[in-house]
Parts: sequence; C-alpha cells; structure tokens
Amino acid sequence: MILQVRDLIAITDFFVICSGNTDRQVKAIGEAIEEELRAVGVKPIRREGERDFRWLLLDFADVVVHVFLDEARRFYELERLWKDAPRIDWELHVVPDLEQRASP
Repeated sequence: MILQVRDLIAITDFFVICSGNTDRQVKAIGEAIEEELRAVGVKPIRREGERDFRWLLLDFADVVVHVFLDEARRFYELERLWKDAPRIDWELHVVPDLEQRASP
C-alpha cells in the first residue's frame, strides 16, 4: 500500500506499507527493496528494526518504507492512523516505470 502523506506531515511524501508472514520474509523484503533502489543510486538515510524484523523501517527521505511482520501490521494499523492520506494506485504509478526499465 502507498499512502501520500506530504500534506499531513513534513518529514516525507509517501509511506509504503507492506508485510511478510515471518521475520525472514520481512528481512528479505527489506533487502530486495534496498537492492532495487541501490541499483538506481538510491540509499536509505536511516534503517530501523533490524534487531528482530517485526517492523523494518527504511527511510529514503521522500519515501519511508514500512515492512511489517503480519501480526505487527495488524497491531499498529498504520493504514488506520493515516486514514486521511490518499492511497496511491501502485499499478498505475510503479508498473509502467518498471516495465520501461526492463525494456532493452
């Protein structure tokens, strides 16, 4: 899920919220996100939650990625806390760019 929070808070423009079923999945999701963004020259300015991988936060300044263990996502309910934030259609905004990168 992508929430546009730029009009609600000053620290970032978007929250990306996703989850995994196990701590290993949370770690793998975080690593995959970092790997993809590093490939285009983007590094996180801050990382939190690497101790137990219940809630991994990757701060890329304009985008903050929250990778939750399923039970932690249900507990913290960021979607409810930021219910006033517009939801961004992932397919509409991200997939065309990824397809463009994959083309020869």
